[in-house]
Amino acid sequence: MEKKRFYILTNNYKDPDGIVTDGIKEYLERKGMEVFKSSKHQELKNNRYLYTNADDVPDDTDCIIALGGDGTILQASRDLHHLRIPILGVNIGTLGFLTDCDKCSVFEALDKYLSEDFEIDKRMMITGEVIRDGEKVYENYALNDAVINRRGGLKVIDFEVFVNNEYINTYFADGVIFSTATGSTAYSLSAGGPIIQPNAKVLIISPICPHTINTRSIVLDADDEIMIEMTDHKMIGEDREITFDGETSFKLQKGDKIYIRRFPEVALFIKTNRISFLQKIRKSFA
Repeated sequence: MEKKRFYILTNNYKDPDGIVTDGIKEYLERKGMEVFKSSKHQELKNNRYLYTNADDVPDDTDCIIALGGDGTILQASRDLHHLRIPILGVNIGTLGFLTDCDKCSVFEALDKYLSEDFEIDKRMMITGEVIRDGEKVYENYALNDAVINRRGGLKVIDFEVFVNNEYINTYFADGVIFSTATGSTAYSLSAGGPIIQPNAKVLIISPICPHTINTRSIVLDADDEIMIEMTDHKMIGEDREITFDGETSFKLQKGDKIYIRRFPEVALFIKTNRISFLQKIRKSFA
């Protein structure tokens, strides 16, 4: 069996004693594999636990094993995508829609990976940039979604949406979600958006509680460009922000233009189980 190099990325708040982490490490080492673990120290910065540091991943790593839940997978895909190393997601959290296995089936999944009985699941990501007074002031990436919403009081916000420089609509709503197909089963679904096969190459616009009766989600081609201009027609002066994958956010101002595009790189996930997307839908939403 060819020797491979693994990096175990653990959300220590899900595995505080390292029992699952050490069990996987020992299992792989008994098979002659080289295994490295992420640091026990995980920093809390801007209300975000930082447990995905690309600098900690050794060179020539073949597989990243991410232990946690969907939040761990989202952070890993965003922070480590440029390494081009496939991620095996192991659910030891509360939500595991993005993971391949759980702590009870992880050894079976590892055996399949070592015997090359797996597929690489490529997931589209999106990028968003904020332009203020003609200059880029912020940029970030997301696997699931980018969300524009209000901050503070319960007042609606308004914004205009353009696709490929063509005006689509002016929205008065609590916010709007721009999601990938992967994110269609997350916040977008809660806002009434469609469920889409996760490998589909699309962009989805889903308004959040729009103050009209005829506003619906819109599904666009992945190569379309969305531009949102923050307006304030009602002179409310409501604070607004854009958030990426529910983790990192940036405060917006009237007149800001936000561009949402397909990110040129993809997130890579190891898929060893034979559970189809439709089976996951039935199981998750039954």
